[in-house]
Amino acid sequence: MIGSGQALTLAKRGSATLMVRNEEDFIKKLDCSPDQHLKVVSIFGNTGDGKSHTLNHTFFYGREVFKTSPAQESCTVGVWAAYDPVRKVVVIDTEGLLGATVNLSQRTRLLLKVLAISDLVIYRTRADRLHNDLFKFLGDASEAYLKHFTKELKATTARCGLDVPLSTLGPGVIIFHETVYTKLLGSDHPSEVPEKLIQDRFRKLSCFPEAFSSIHYKGTRTYNPPTDFSGLRRAVEQQLENNTTRSPRQPGVIYKALKALSDRFSGEIPDDQMAHSSFFPDEYFTCSSVCLSCGCGCKKSMNHAKEGVPHESKSRCRYSHQYDNRVYTCKACYERGMEVSVVPKTSASTDSPWLGLAKYAWSGYVIECPNCGVVYRSRQYWFGNQDPVNTVVRTEIEHVWPGTDGFLKDNNNAAQRLLDGMNFMAQSVSELSMGPTKAVTSWLTDQIAPAYWRPNSQILSCNKCNTRFKDNDTKHHCRACGEGFCDGCSSKTRPVPERGWGPAPVRVCDNCYENRGIQLDVAELPSDEEGGTLIARKVGEAVQNTLGAVVTAMDIPLGLVKDAARPAYWVPDHEILHCHNCRKEFSIKLSKHHCRACGQGFCDECSHDRRAVPSRGWDHPVRVCFNCNKKPGDL
Repeated sequence: MIGSGQALTLAKRGSATLMVRNEEDFIKKLDCSPDQHLKVVSIFGNTGDGKSHTLNHTFFYGREVFKTSPAQESCTVGVWAAYDPVRKVVVIDTEGLLGATVNLSQRTRLLLKVLAISDLVIYRTRADRLHNDLFKFLGDASEAYLKHFTKELKATTARCGLDVPLSTLGPGVIIFHETVYTKLLGSDHPSEVPEKLIQDRFRKLSCFPEAFSSIHYKGTRTYNPPTDFSGLRRAVEQQLENNTTRSPRQPGVIYKALKALSDRFSGEIPDDQMAHSSFFPDEYFTCSSVCLSCGCGCKKSMNHAKEGVPHESKSRCRYSHQYDNRVYTCKACYERGMEVSVVPKTSASTDSPWLGLAKYAWSGYVIECPNCGVVYRSRQYWFGNQDPVNTVVRTEIEHVWPGTDGFLKDNNNAAQRLLDGMNFMAQSVSELSMGPTKAVTSWLTDQIAPAYWRPNSQILSCNKCNTRFKDNDTKHHCRACGEGFCDGCSSKTRPVPERGWGPAPVRVCDNCYENRGIQLDVAELPSDEEGGTLIARKVGEAVQNTLGAVVTAMDIPLGLVKDAARPAYWVPDHEILHCHNCRKEFSIKLSKHHCRACGQGFCDECSHDRRAVPSRGWDHPVRVCFNCNKKPGDL
């Protein structure tokens, strides 16, 4: 009896996905007993070297279980398996090396997965002399096996609760060498052992196959066809009888090991066309994520995020203004043996949202430690304010990985907090049945000032005509130079895109208007203005320009600037068609609401809970969705 006589497809060409659905499907297609203890034999070699033919004659008495063909195209595409009930072996045939193939990287990585679950590997070659690529392939496979697969095989043993440990020592190797015109290895000098000559060759090429439990040479010289496989058959049977290193196991265990390796080392391989000096470079097995700030790759294995393991790099990161990837820790806490992260915010957690913005406009951002309270204000004094790094915090530069929230500061929701504050003001004014006063209007225009603007407290007179400002006089900031002017000296407008104001004309002083052809020397602005304080400033201007004597006038700027004021992590309104939780379609009657924690859009029923979200800068209870509200701990 020779099994079902049919080989089953384990994987298609260029794909890392297993074609077998589950453990039961694997056993059924192999046509073996689930309680039978088996070993695995696989074959590797260059395309056209007769791998399928070798397996048919070594295990199946010449019967064509694995397809062979005289055509130029490769007859084995992907990976195939069959069961030999006589020797109780799962035999695996692989696609040949050096052949024309699609997705070479995926295929090469699949070969190592097959090698990892094998007890015995046959490397088949018809070259009259052993080529360097044989030694390079085995050497690179050994290195990749030790570096990437031994740890995963151990984890699979524990994770699946397997009774039979998956040995971390690799398979045995038989090099099956068929020649026609040249003598076999070691035949010139009977005293020379072929295995020693092979080890010397590995050493000369700086290849070290130390992962393999053994390496044996079996040669045959074919003066006239057919090839004699009897020597190979005896060598295989002898190796299969040796259970000191690798023991037989049930077919379910074999499938679990292959499935675990397939799930772990799957996904796209970056830069598929690049030339590698190794058959199995680290890129085939390590995480493909690259730090957005410094460009260094993650050193963790593929799909580590599924287990909750964070990204990690071998090298330190560099600071990037675009991502502002500095992390602050409280210096006082650090000196007491604690590492407490602190974040620059618009207001302290003890301030109300409205009062916090008022303080922010006057004294700048704050740094608050959960243990020490507010330890720093950026504009505490009119001049001479020290950098927090030199006084109250330690700083570290951290990597910025794709798909993570990154280093969102509280300043990024300053515009939305301003809108919330204006809603509060509108409600208060409405209750008092009175229109906003000039003081309120002036206050709104200066809630959030860009960093290059001179603070109002320092502006005592017009920067051009030197006219001193009285209590009720309005101070105007030039959007180009940031200095303070009276209305007469800053009545002109022009676009100031270099400061991030876009193509629309904005207020500038007379000097900047006359020098409009001269490019300002301005540091590069962040590419994502949606989260900056400049947008918040635009919100304030929109309010000032349309603020009338009646409170309903405030609805106009709120509607116009709502999208611009929203934090960067919020999903834009035009992309939200359904509630992210219940999937109800939004309409005029069903309003959209953003969760302050995840930024997704929800209906009111799915986001009626209120919680503080300190990680996003919301220290007071704000709207959160049903799912985020269920999360334990601080959001």
